[in-house]
Amino acid sequence: MVMGELAQETQVLVIGSGPGGYAAAFRAADLGLEVAMVDVSPRPGGECLYRGCIPSKTLLSLTEIIHDAERSERMGVGFGKPAVDLDKVRSWKEEVVDKLAEGLVTLSRKRNVELIKGRAEFESSDTVRIHDSEISHIKFRHAILATGSRPTPFLESRFEKGSRIMDSAGALDLEDVPESLLIVGGGYIALEMGTVYASLGSRVELAVRGDRLLRGADPDLFVPLFRRINELFEGVHLNTRIKSMAEKADRVEVTLEGEVEKTQQVFDRVLIATGRTPNSEGIGLDKTNVKVNEKGFVIVDEQQRTSDEKIFAVGDVAGGQLLAHKAFREGKVAAEVIAGEPSAFDVRAIPAVVYTDPQVAWCGLTEEEAEAKGLPVRVERYPWKFSSRATTMGAGEGMTKMIVDSGTQRVLGFGVVGRHAEGLISEGVLAVEMGALAEDVGLSVHPHPTLSETVGEVAEIFLGSVTHLLPKKGKE
Repeated sequence: MVMGELAQETQVLVIGSGPGGYAAAFRAADLGLEVAMVDVSPRPGGECLYRGCIPSKTLLSLTEIIHDAERSERMGVGFGKPAVDLDKVRSWKEEVVDKLAEGLVTLSRKRNVELIKGRAEFESSDTVRIHDSEISHIKFRHAILATGSRPTPFLESRFEKGSRIMDSAGALDLEDVPESLLIVGGGYIALEMGTVYASLGSRVELAVRGDRLLRGADPDLFVPLFRRINELFEGVHLNTRIKSMAEKADRVEVTLEGEVEKTQQVFDRVLIATGRTPNSEGIGLDKTNVKVNEKGFVIVDEQQRTSDEKIFAVGDVAGGQLLAHKAFREGKVAAEVIAGEPSAFDVRAIPAVVYTDPQVAWCGLTEEEAEAKGLPVRVERYPWKFSSRATTMGAGEGMTKMIVDSGTQRVLGFGVVGRHAEGLISEGVLAVEMGALAEDVGLSVHPHPTLSETVGEVAEIFLGSVTHLLPKKGKE
């Protein structure tokens, strides 16, 4: 340590202030521990708040309004063509982000969590150096690594500000609404951002290396969304790869290869949404006993412990599903274990939600996973065309799905496609987590007319007591 450098000590040092980081810091503080949280950003929130979940959902909320206005035409109410003011849209997005960020600053202050702006780098298993900060060194009893992830580079793209080749953060800046946009990837980011830009007026094309979109979800959940995407997007090219890209001053020249008619194409912009890479490099892990796997994700156990007894890891940097709500839970587990609480990440059902139109959500065991494992399951579906509430909303294309153990009738998995799937999935999560039977869900009275009623009705199919469908003969 250089003479004159400012050093301090803390019980718990949290490195990274995204969902996993601030959840860990807050929980540790609530349990009576002294906590300091370091991040290059002056305010907590991380990638999710500033460049991911929140700004994307803010824009998707606006596109939902546009789609609702289109639907209302056939219901007898017309609003005309929407007038999009990009400056106001960006201002609204920033207002939402700023409000939530200030809320996290207030919560940090009231919990006595010290916020330190700077970049942390391990010097040993109990000390970090803080770059670009008044505090130079911090000695800790335990550290929680929550450095997150970043978009994976593609064909040497640098994703610089102002570039016509963008990552998700660049797309969320919404510099303009390009006349033509190519999106590379078939996951939730590709579909959500494609929905935003297409709704605002871009001609969107999707190029996917594989033979399907949304890997991880059962194909039947995706059918209504695929129909909508085919209406909304200019083209969806499966089994197609990008051979080369050349950015010019006013366009991007792209060479495509695979199931696409025209291999040489020109787009105003290109969005790369092909995955994320953990932020585990350049933070001094080689000075500790922390181990990473071949993809760079930090290896942890069910208590979020790394191979270094003083260091824990949570969120994207620890791998698994790269979801904010998973990071929240992992952060709390790490804090509780450090505080001596009997805690572990033993979650059965991590919900996944795609905020497109219609939305898609699922949790627990999928039908494909059950088939691959040879598990004896029974799967039932309740089409929303038989739902009174969905019909009143003009949303009859949806579906609610339940996967049940054939022997015990225990709910193992759940899926929804349709309006408000983001909220409906929570009942499925609860059912899977508590080991509920289909009977438990079916005998729970659901309000009429609501979309949640479809959850009760799909469970009643298993019981042979469904009201708005004819019962299946031969089923118990």
